[in-house]
Amino acid sequence: MRTLIVALRLLPFLLSFLRDHRRWVVAGGPALRDEEYHRRRAARLVASIAELGPTFVKLAQVFAARADLIPEPYLGALSALHDRVPPVPYEAVDATIVEAYGEPVGTLFERFDREPIAAASLGQVHRATHRGQDVAVKVLRPGVEALVAQDVLASAKILAVLGRWWPNRHVIALQGVVAEFSVRVGDEMDFRKEAEVAQEIRRNFRQHPGVVVPRVIPGMARQRVLLLEFVEGRRIDAIGDWIAEGRVSQRAVVRTVMEMYIQMMLVDGLFHADPHPGNLLVAPDGRLVLLDFGMAVRVDRDLRLRLIETVFASIRGDVEGIVRGFEALGVIQPGADPEAIRQLIAKLLAIANQHTVTRERMAQLLADEVMHELFDAPVVLPSDLVYFARTASLIEGIGMRYDPHFNAIEFASPIALRMRPRIVASLRGDALPRRDDWAATLGGLVGEIAGVMHRAGREIAGIVGGRMFGVAKSA
Repeated sequence: MRTLIVALRLLPFLLSFLRDHRRWVVAGGPALRDEEYHRRRAARLVASIAELGPTFVKLAQVFAARADLIPEPYLGALSALHDRVPPVPYEAVDATIVEAYGEPVGTLFERFDREPIAAASLGQVHRATHRGQDVAVKVLRPGVEALVAQDVLASAKILAVLGRWWPNRHVIALQGVVAEFSVRVGDEMDFRKEAEVAQEIRRNFRQHPGVVVPRVIPGMARQRVLLLEFVEGRRIDAIGDWIAEGRVSQRAVVRTVMEMYIQMMLVDGLFHADPHPGNLLVAPDGRLVLLDFGMAVRVDRDLRLRLIETVFASIRGDVEGIVRGFEALGVIQPGADPEAIRQLIAKLLAIANQHTVTRERMAQLLADEVMHELFDAPVVLPSDLVYFARTASLIEGIGMRYDPHFNAIEFASPIALRMRPRIVASLRGDALPRRDDWAATLGGLVGEIAGVMHRAGREIAGIVGGRMFGVAKSA
């Protein structure tokens, strides 16, 4: 029954997208769509997803990070779902807490704010006082586990039918996103696992003066309820007046974000995989507060080594080395034509080596010269690299929000150079290329990924995804 409900809700959109390519679905030329039409359809799609409930809101948030699959304006509309989740009534929250601890809210807490300070797709957060300490109480939505299981199954069935009807690599990638979501969402719905991750990340940053990871309240982690130290702060995208007043430094904030994620990705091997402004606060003293540890990824040493080896192959202009690196990283699909992949990489390298080209011109070159090959290329971005790309986009977005002249490369290179000893130690430096400037070069690559990902990436994705969604780009 749930599959039928979901299908009926989404079927009109599917038919509409198909008509973008064939006016009568199975025949005819493409239906004419202007940008205003796409904006209206994106808004209707988001409203329908919100009505389908928390599973689809969470899935939409995952898709909102896939600029390689979803074009604008759909990407931006899906991103708005972070802030469009209605809260659970207090009575349901109270019942969940009683079930978790065997005590009523009035006994367990000296104060408990009935209105949540944050409401997300799977849970919400209330501010409270527990044994004299200000705490954040995270509560899972009632019945969400069963609903997620039903919705994941429904989504898989619908995508399987779609894959038979409309086979292409984008649909295959969407199927992969749903399959991975079905694996990871279970951890997100067990707050005991989140508590373990939060404690480990807190230990990893105990020596970093600019990063705050809230302390898990001992003995208070349950599957459906979690208590954490409450830390004051503002969302990282809402500190414009603090910057204008000189209370905090925009450069220091962005630098700390970049340091934090480089450490998680290349040093610690434990990566906070849900980077969006709602999970990053800035404390009044300028420190960065990291929140929400339900989605985390282990980045093993071999993956980190393969990433760096591929970086150095690109520095050398070694096409064969890049192909081997992409294969090892899982970017190239099995059975792909090696010569086609070599030609695509060679073209990308040629464009990248045009050092005098502006970022805007770089985007245009990529769009003009690579898109036809890239759309049909057997290339898929693995989940670990998707999370890395999400972080790069977050960093560039924050930097550009407060400084229109922000240059991610200038930030990344000295940070990576300063962190070189720790990166080497974590990877056992004898396996790394023996070049003194490798850390600075790696930092430059991180910065370039951030810059191109945010500015050019969405434009490029709009062209690629537009061929899937029928988005017409105006001249």
